[in-house]
Amino acid sequence: MSTASSRRTHTTTQRKNPSMCQHQPACPTAHSADREAARLMAHHPEQGWSLLCNGVLLFEDTGELLPDGQIIAPHRPLTAGQVAQAA
Repeated sequence: MSTASSRRTHTTTQRKNPSMCQHQPACPTAHSADREAARLMAHHPEQGWSLLCNGVLLFEDTGELLPDGQIIAPHRPLTAGQVAQAA
């Protein structure tokens, strides 16, 4: 067996993270509509982000980064001033 062949590693394009959630009942998955209801694992308000136990990075501007790399654009609710201007 050559040295080069014994050092080969298998790579994948998709991360496979086991769920961090050990709660009963389990928190919503990262792809659930209510994913933001998962419990906090890490909270860094000084940096503007929080890590939820379903692997979602939740940002201060309400944007999200899912464990598979999918980006969810910020989705802040409209304020009363914005609603009045739109009407």
